[in-house]
Amino acid sequence: MTLASATVRSGRHGPPGNPHDKQTRPVNRNAGTWFLVLPALIPILILSVGPLLYGIALAFTDAQSGRTRSTQWVGGLNFQDLLHDALFWDSFRIGLLWAVGVTVPQFVLALGLALLLNQNLRMRWLARALAIIPWAMPEVVVGIMWRLVYNPDAGILNETIRDLGLGDGRDWLTGLATALPAVIVVGVWAGMPQTTVALLAGLQNTPHELHEAAALDGAGAWRRFRTVTWPVLRPVALSITALNFIWNFNSFALVYVLTNGGPGGRTRLPMLFAYEEAFRYGQFGYAAAMGCVMVAVISVILAVYLVGRLRGGEDR
Repeated sequence: MTLASATVRSGRHGPPGNPHDKQTRPVNRNAGTWFLVLPALIPILILSVGPLLYGIALAFTDAQSGRTRSTQWVGGLNFQDLLHDALFWDSFRIGLLWAVGVTVPQFVLALGLALLLNQNLRMRWLARALAIIPWAMPEVVVGIMWRLVYNPDAGILNETIRDLGLGDGRDWLTGLATALPAVIVVGVWAGMPQTTVALLAGLQNTPHELHEAAALDGAGAWRRFRTVTWPVLRPVALSITALNFIWNFNSFALVYVLTNGGPGGRTRLPMLFAYEEAFRYGQFGYAAAMGCVMVAVISVILAVYLVGRLRGGEDR
């Protein structure tokens, strides 16, 4: 009995001595998790969240370059001016045309290319490597390369048109009717690889047994794609399309190198317009207000996308 009593007192077979140990362990574990996350979180806070909050605050001021007096708080005056700025809304319309005009063909062509590269072809590895070359090139290099292609005097495109006897060619990047379609073609070419890679990854997750079963049932290629491939590929397609639209709407470098917003503002995207207001005319507060409007638009797009994904998850 004495030995049993000593064993119970020592805690070998009894409950832990401190009843709060189980409550403190999760706290310590969470503290350790935050400690591991901090190295990645601090740069995001400093380089992304901090400038975003500063830009939002700047939008409510009359900040300008080269001013000797202090910046004054003007409230919503910059946003009121934006409501009546026809040039900004025209650039906004061009930005939407650009984003849709690039995103839709980008997805369609990338889907076709992904379906092709998913087949058991010879030298498939080489075709996949060549397909992602535009993705590896900086946007500035892509813009310079396509400026040479569109060169009115010695560009490859006009030379080909002349050789085929289809005319004398034209100046694609300075024509009022051709500038925006020309830069859209470049945007589709430059952005198609990442869409292809994402869709190809989704296609490779489709079970081959389902295709074989559908083929045995007499389903054709289109029916197999619609009933077997697309349901698996749809989440990937929605995600990459939403991301592409946001990336394209925020485009700057590619169009800046190709046309610098010309001719006559026909390719002046919202980011280009905000850049000119800030760094050409020195209207930092007004440009920050433009940035806030664009962030709000992108936030709405993301909210619609997330709601659609959540509803799609509930339906499944």
